[in-house]
Amino acid sequence: MNRAMLKVWDDDACGRVHEATLRVLSEAGVELKYAPALELFAAAGAQVEGTRVRIPPAVVEAALEAAPRRWLLNPRGGATEPLVLDAAHSYFGTGSDVLYIRDLDTHERRRVRVADVEGQAALCEKLAHIDFVMSMGLPEDVPQAVDDVAQVEAMLRGTRKPLLVAPRDGHVVARIAEMCALAGEAASFGIYAMPSPPLMLDEDGASKVIACAELDVPLIWAPGTNAGTTAPASITAVAVVANAEVLAGLVLSQAVKAGAPFVWGAGVGAMNMRTMVDVYSSARVFAGHQAQADLARWYGLPSFAYAACCDSKTLDQQWTAEAAFTAVLGALSRATLLHDVGYLESGLQSSYESIVVGDHLVSYARAFMEELPVDDEALAVEEILAVGPGGNHLARPYTRKHFREIWQSDLFDYGVFDRWQAEGSRTLLDRARERAAALLAGPREFTLDDGVTAGLAALVAQAGEERAARTS
Repeated sequence: MNRAMLKVWDDDACGRVHEATLRVLSEAGVELKYAPALELFAAAGAQVEGTRVRIPPAVVEAALEAAPRRWLLNPRGGATEPLVLDAAHSYFGTGSDVLYIRDLDTHERRRVRVADVEGQAALCEKLAHIDFVMSMGLPEDVPQAVDDVAQVEAMLRGTRKPLLVAPRDGHVVARIAEMCALAGEAASFGIYAMPSPPLMLDEDGASKVIACAELDVPLIWAPGTNAGTTAPASITAVAVVANAEVLAGLVLSQAVKAGAPFVWGAGVGAMNMRTMVDVYSSARVFAGHQAQADLARWYGLPSFAYAACCDSKTLDQQWTAEAAFTAVLGALSRATLLHDVGYLESGLQSSYESIVVGDHLVSYARAFMEELPVDDEALAVEEILAVGPGGNHLARPYTRKHFREIWQSDLFDYGVFDRWQAEGSRTLLDRARERAAALLAGPREFTLDDGVTAGLAALVAQAGEERAARTS
């Protein structure tokens, strides 16, 4: 197709990174302190010595062969279609577990509450270019023992779109499946999980891998390796360490059940050594994400990367510049699941306005990515000849037929200065704020009945009791 594409690593480069990764896994291996996972690695053919797991190349290749190349993630009703988790489709969604939100009414930065998680999910339900929903906040007003499942409850009240959930451990995955089933569709969520860089898997992460494989829940296994701290100060080396962590998770997943759904996660970090902040939107970080997306496509696996996120602390010019750059770069990566739309403050803050603008930037990026055809209709030679030199196409049937196909914004301002001034000199932030408020004030797209709501609350309480019993 004649459309925009971006690629950093060709097949030869991906092959070299893969070979380097195999050496890391077979010689250094991964550290793992979770007995059930150690047993699974040993059964798969890995060399287990105490808590060190060294994975031979043949074991990695067998896991790559076993992993499915396509899986469906369903909505719980509504007009949206299932997400096709493969290397040929791309979808956009929000992020998870930020601590702070920019209040829509007071504009102040404050801690996230459960009502925010539900409200942002309800906002995403009405935004056409948000395809999946993550919690976008770690609420402070529920007990920590259940804050992860309380997030799920809140999102289920707000949206029918597929969810990506980041629980504290894998022991609650079955309860989350029950919650989604009660709300309309058990197979409507995936689990977002991470190793512990560098080259370590803890019980929380490993238990998620195991639970997802047992229940056929899509696992998004995404690294958080960082240049100069948990990996060498080289973006390529970060990708090698990250790839080793991802492939170790894949081996564990397929050791539980061959064919368990698995999404290869991108994750390149680059610490700012002056501030010791992990920079989200650096140009080289996104080059690393692109290279990792190329690697995932080389493996033939669905992938998980980033889009429309920023490091800005507030809703300012830096926010829009970084969000716009990363929206387009994310789309160009063609990763399967592009998350963190609306993130501020390097993943510590969210806002309703940034989600609205993020959705709009995704619309822009998708329009840019559409095919630019060269067929007879698009070339329009007969139309050009019919009008001829000095004419115009303003009143032509061809214009009436096609002009709406050219993407134009209904959020950005395209008017003349005098009209813009007469209408109050409103900025993009003003318009985003108004749109978010109007969407939230309007009727909900759906509501859960009282029996479902009560059932969800009971499952949250049950998950809390089970977690307390495990830790007592």
